[in-house]
Amino acid sequence: MVVLVIALALFFDFTNGFHDTANAMATPIATGALKPKVAVGLAACLNLVGAFLSTEVSQTISHGIIREDQITDPVTFLPLIFAGLIGAVAWNMLTWLLGLPSSSSHALFGGLIGATLVGVGVSGVNFGEVLGKIILPAVISPLTAGVIAFLVTRMAYALTRRYDTKPDGRSGFRWGQIFTSSLVALAHGTNDAQKTMGIITLTLIMAGWQSQDQAEPHLWVILACALTIALGTYLGGWRIIRTLGKGLTDVKPAQGFSAETSTAATILASSALGFALSTTQVASGSVIGSGLGRRGSSVRWGTAGRIAIGWLLTLPAAGAVGAFAALIVGWLGSWGILLDAVLAVVIIVALFLRSRRNTVTAANAMSDVAESGRAVKVKRNPPPTRRQRAIIREEERRKAEERARRKAEERELERRRAEEESRARAEKKAKAKADAKKSAAEKKHADAKKKSDAHKTADGKKKSGAKKKPDEHKGKGEGGKKASAGKGAK
Repeated sequence: MVVLVIALALFFDFTNGFHDTANAMATPIATGALKPKVAVGLAACLNLVGAFLSTEVSQTISHGIIREDQITDPVTFLPLIFAGLIGAVAWNMLTWLLGLPSSSSHALFGGLIGATLVGVGVSGVNFGEVLGKIILPAVISPLTAGVIAFLVTRMAYALTRRYDTKPDGRSGFRWGQIFTSSLVALAHGTNDAQKTMGIITLTLIMAGWQSQDQAEPHLWVILACALTIALGTYLGGWRIIRTLGKGLTDVKPAQGFSAETSTAATILASSALGFALSTTQVASGSVIGSGLGRRGSSVRWGTAGRIAIGWLLTLPAAGAVGAFAALIVGWLGSWGILLDAVLAVVIIVALFLRSRRNTVTAANAMSDVAESGRAVKVKRNPPPTRRQRAIIREEERRKAEERARRKAEERELERRRAEEESRARAEKKAKAKADAKKSAAEKKHADAKKKSDAHKTADGKKKSGAKKKPDEHKGKGEGGKKASAGKGAK
C-alpha cells in the first residue's frame, strides 16, 4: 500500500510539473524573450533546484490538514490517501486534456479532504488549517498578485516614459524576463514540489515508517519529488502552452516582466510562510493585473468569470472523485483498493491515448495563463501618456508656428506683389500720360507747322502777285515807247 501511494504521489508530481510549466514560461515565450524549448528546459532545472530550498509547505500538508490524532488505525488510512490521490490525478489529467483552467494544488487538497471525510469523518480534517492556509490564500493570492503586477506595470511604464515614441524603446525588459521567469520557476519548485513531499511524508507517518514528531521529509523524498516534477515539466509542458501565440500576443516585455515579478514575489513569500498556493491562480492574477496596468485596458468579465468558476470547481470536483474512490475502498476493502488502482490506470491511459489523437507540439500547446490573458481587453490605440501629450502639444505648437510663419510669408509675398502691381500700374499710367502729352505736343507742333506752312504759302502768293503787276505796266510802257518810237520813225 505504501509503495502504491508513493508511486501514485510521484505520478501526481509528474502531472503537476507539466500542468504548471506555462505558469513560469508563458509570458517570456509570448514576448519572444525565450524560445519554447529553452524555456521549458530552464523551468525544469529550476523546479529541481527550488524543491530543495524550503519544506514549510510540506509540513502544512503532512502535519496540518489531517488530524493524525483522530485516526485510530493509521494503517487503514493509507487506502484513503491512495483514493485522494486518484481524485487529484484524474482531475489533473482531465483538465490537462480539455485545456481547462485548474489548480493541481487544489486538486490534491480536494482529493485528500474528500477521501478523509468519507473514511474518517469531519473530525479527521483540520478545517481551521484548511481555511487559513488553503482557502484564504487561494482567494487572496490572485488578488494580491494582480495588485502588485498592476502597480509594477504602472511603475515600469512611468519610469520608461521617455521611450513612448520609440517602437522598441522598452525591449530591454525582454532580457529582464529571463531572470524573472527563472525566478517564477524556482518559486514553483519551492511550493508545488513540497505538496507531494507532504503526501509521502504523511504516508510514511501513517505506516509507522517515520515519527510523527519529525516534520521534515527525508532527503530521498525531497530528491524523488524534485526529479519527478522537473521531468514532468520538461516532458509534458507542450500541451499546457497551447495558444501562447494567441492568448498572450498582446503581452509587452514590460508587462511580462511585471507579471513575473509579482508571481515570484507572491509564491516565494507564501512558501516561506507555509501557505499552499495555486501557482496557476497566482500567475493568472498577475497577468490580469499587468494587463490592467496598461493604458486603455478593461476587464472582460465574462472570460474572467469562466476562469474563476474553473478555479472554484477544482477543489470540490477533485474532492468528489476522491470521496467516490474512498467509498469504493470502504465498501470493498482490499478489493476496493485494487479496483481503485485499476480505475486509476484505466483513466490515466484513456486520457493519455485520447490526447494522442491530436499531436501536441510547441506550436499548439495550451496555457491557463494564456486564457487569463484574454480576460483583459487592451485598446489598439490606448490614450496618450503625459509625456506623449506633452510631445503632441510641442508638435502642435511647432506646427502652429510653422503655419503662422508661412501665413506671414504669404502675406508679405502678397504685399510685395500688390506693391509691384501698383507700381507697374502707376508706371503704365505715367507712361500713357507721357505718351498722350507727347502725342498732343507732336500734334500741336504738326498743326503749328502746318499753319506756318500755310501762312508761308499764302505770303508767297501775295508776293508773287505784287511783283507781276509792275512788270506788266513796265511792259506796257516799253511797248508804248517802242510804238511811239516807231511812229516817230515813220
